[in-house]
Amino acid sequence: MNPCLYKNIFRIKTTTCTFLHGVGQVMFQPCALTGLLFLAGIFWGAYECGAPQAGWGAVIGTAVATATGFLAYPDKKYGSDGLWGFNGTLVGCALPAFLANTTMMWVTLIFFAMLTTWLQRGLNRIMLSWKINSLTFPFVFLTWIVLMASQQFNELPPVIHTAIAAEYSPTSLAIYWLKGISQVFLINSWVTGIFFIAALALSNLSAAIWAMTGSGIGLLFAIQFGAAPETIANGLYGFSPVLTAIAIGCTFSKPGTRTTIVTLAAIVTTVFIQGAMNELMLPWGIPTLTAPFCIATWLFQLSGATAGNNADAISK
Repeated sequence: MNPCLYKNIFRIKTTTCTFLHGVGQVMFQPCALTGLLFLAGIFWGAYECGAPQAGWGAVIGTAVATATGFLAYPDKKYGSDGLWGFNGTLVGCALPAFLANTTMMWVTLIFFAMLTTWLQRGLNRIMLSWKINSLTFPFVFLTWIVLMASQQFNELPPVIHTAIAAEYSPTSLAIYWLKGISQVFLINSWVTGIFFIAALALSNLSAAIWAMTGSGIGLLFAIQFGAAPETIANGLYGFSPVLTAIAIGCTFSKPGTRTTIVTLAAIVTTVFIQGAMNELMLPWGIPTLTAPFCIATWLFQLSGATAGNNADAISK
């Protein structure tokens, strides 16, 4: 084989893996196959819901954030693990979910996906001495800015979502449970939830189990405490507990009885933080996104409750 051709093929393969790692890192999985299945689930749900721009937004957001990270900072290992990409992925999913499909929405998406890299770098430098990292907060903070600013900009009109009435049959509950997992990427599809469980299981079976547990507990508490039916039907009390469960259950802690107890407590805490933040954000007209996950995970890490912290994961 021509050496130049071989180098080009290797470069393309490496770039593709780095890109897919970025998608996978939304749920802490630096695995190309997991990232690919995440993307497949995103596109399935996006087209199923009649909003294909969410799928293409995820692709563009990941690519822009990853490229910005490589250009701005020299740490190739950090970049190849996909750690520059995941906040961009979420920005790419979020803006098409909340804003109409206009040219200025795409311009905004590209610009703010780029900004996630710089904010992530800055926050991680500040938080390193506390042995925590920014998690998905760069995505949360920058998306809040865009959504609040959009209320002043006519070229960023909102998407109007139709309320869904909740039912409590076994089939409906299973659908809401799966949607709690799919909503990590702001996709409202139970089929996408199955894609995500399979993707996690291929990379880390414990992560898949904790994701299912987190969504299940979030759904149970939302029903028992009488949350708004539309939030239950759309899986909106599931996605932050899913991320908290994976983070504390098998990413930042070693497995064991203590970790299991702490993770269950953290999941419940996340549900209550989300309820409080839903009320807090109501006058502002913006969603909580994954802020409840960030806050709950930080609280348990700072308290020293997580057992056997993974130093490599924390540094990321």
